[in-house]
Amino acid sequence: MTQRYAAFDIGTVTCRALVADASATEFETLYKGYGITNLGEGVDATGRLKPEAIDRVLAQIDEYLTVVEGLKDAEHPEIQVVAMATSAARDAENSQDLVGQLEARGVSLKVIPGSREAALTFLGASQAYQGESILVVDIGGGSTELVAGVGGREPQHSFSFNIGCRRVTEKFLSLDPPDAAQMAQAKEWMSAQFSTFFDELRQQGISVDKIVAVAGTATTVVSVREKMEVYDSSRVQGARVSAEDLQQVKSMFESVGLEERKAIVGLDPGRAPVIVAGMLILQTVLELAGKDCYYASESDILQGIILSEVAQG
Repeated sequence: MTQRYAAFDIGTVTCRALVADASATEFETLYKGYGITNLGEGVDATGRLKPEAIDRVLAQIDEYLTVVEGLKDAEHPEIQVVAMATSAARDAENSQDLVGQLEARGVSLKVIPGSREAALTFLGASQAYQGESILVVDIGGGSTELVAGVGGREPQHSFSFNIGCRRVTEKFLSLDPPDAAQMAQAKEWMSAQFSTFFDELRQQGISVDKIVAVAGTATTVVSVREKMEVYDSSRVQGARVSAEDLQQVKSMFESVGLEERKAIVGLDPGRAPVIVAGMLILQTVLELAGKDCYYASESDILQGIILSEVAQG
């Protein structure tokens, strides 16, 4: 017998929701929601969430709660809501301001550590890769999680890096578009950190046959490559993206200013300010892993949150 769950993922750039009927053997998605709320705006520099950023998240959550209420029925009079916040809320000294305002709405928010974020992301993304040795890459606004393991099992090695598309943009890419020197400086900074992860994989004898990339940076490459005027998740799930595809889309983004970038078909205009950094992060990980492609995944931490709740009964 399935239960109905709602999962909210409050990230540095996006605020997303998933409502699904799930059990140990079944998973049926009823609703997926996504909004760019930029909770992490300025957090890297100030260590605080802006009041207007908190308000944007609250407005988005209010929309999701309305959807959840509408999905209650005689068979499911109550829906279990699980809300988690990641990098921006972890870093901000005033994240309790957000927690308190959500509590007043009946939503208990857990600000989770990077290790928990990595494990839940792997749980969600690896469902389609049972038995395969994979590296799951989750590029967020404030952090990037790298998680290696065999699909359907516990991760073998993971790390959450304070490297995200908003953080990198605010730290390095002040020009619009960024010049080669800024891009090189950003890449050198992140490569020094990411390379330790791959050194540790080799030392532990952990092999990676396939890279599975989740979240907006990775899926945007597919939607732009396919010139999707309307995003089609069925065409994105499992799509193979070559290193050449990634470079072509990255070049498209970094060669124009913000307003022209916003107009590129397949790119959510709200992602335009941080997408160049996202492309650079993804490309750097691919190079350090020594792989010539990745596979885009629509399943990520949201599915992982619900599957974790199912497992806990």
